[in-house]
Order: sequence, then structure tokens, then C-alpha cells
Amino acid sequence: MQSNGSALACSDTSADSIVDMIPALRAFARTFYREPGEADDLVQETLTKGIANIDKFEPGTRMKSWLFTIMRNTYYTQIKVASREAPGLADCASSRPFCEASQEWSVQSREVRDAIRKLPESQREVLMLIGVLGVSYEETAEICGCAIGTIKSRLNRARAGLLEYLGESSSLTLMERRSDLSRHHFVADMERRR
Repeated sequence: MQSNGSALACSDTSADSIVDMIPALRAFARTFYREPGEADDLVQETLTKGIANIDKFEPGTRMKSWLFTIMRNTYYTQIKVASREAPGLADCASSRPFCEASQEWSVQSREVRDAIRKLPESQREVLMLIGVLGVSYEETAEICGCAIGTIKSRLNRARAGLLEYLGESSSLTLMERRSDLSRHHFVADMERRR
């Protein structure tokens, strides 16, 4: 324990860098868990492991990639343990919402969220890393432990899968539909204010 404290003391800038990564870690954790509490638990576990192993971080490499790899490995370990310990947990009624939202935006948001959840985990992970968090193809390949070509293929399949699940023929029609909805929402809002 003493050596871990001294390693942390020697690399205060690395510890500060870890803290700076919390928003990105939270966003990435949401690709694994629906519930914010579970995602925050994963972030906390990742931070704990990152700080405990700060002496293993290689200077000159990207802190974000290193932490994302820790998070990904932690998640898969947790899934293995949970599958052995708690069968039937996915069917628990307490995790289901008791009433559905009525706002049109909420419905569309839920449609997109559900479409993303239908994607295979490898595609969902790449979509979130590149599309939402803005991680480069190279870093994503490093985090996922595969070739850049595989990452590009997964991203392309994820985009196509989303369009299919949303019943769209192309991303252009999806953007047009969303644009029309935005205009409709704006007009309805203006009429309500009169």
C-alpha cells in the first residue's frame, strides 16, 4: 500500500488527468448501463483501478484510452460475475418505468435509444466512442483491441442498423424528418405562448 501512495505522489499530474476524464468516462459508461447509478458505479470502479495502478500508466500515451480500456475490462468482468450470481435479474419489475412519457421528443428520444440498444454491443460501443465521445479511430481500435478496419466496419454496420431500426432508408431522410419535427415543435410552442 505504501508503494501505491508514493506512485500517486510522484504523478500528481496523472491523478489530475484522471479527474479531468470523469465526464468522458460517465458518457462511455452509459453505453454499458442504462441506469445512471450503475454507470456511476462503473466510473467509480474505473477511477479506483486507474488510481491504484497509476504507476502502470505509460507516459506519452493517452490517459483517456487507458481509462476506457480499464472501464471496458471492468464491465466485462462485472457481467461475468453477475451472470453467475443473479439469474433472472433482467426480468425484475422494479427496473421498468411505471408510466410512459407523452411528449413527442421523449418518444423520439426513446426510439433512438431503443434502436441503439438493439445494436450488438461491439457496434454500440464503437458508435458511442466515435460518434458521441469523438474518440479517433486509432484510439477506438486500441480501446477495443482490434484493427482500425474492424472499427470502421463496426461503425458502418451500426449506422446502417440504426437506420433500419428507425425505419429510414438513408441518413438524409432521417435528418429531414427530424428537421420537420423541429419546425413543427417550434410552431406548436409559439402557438401555445399566444
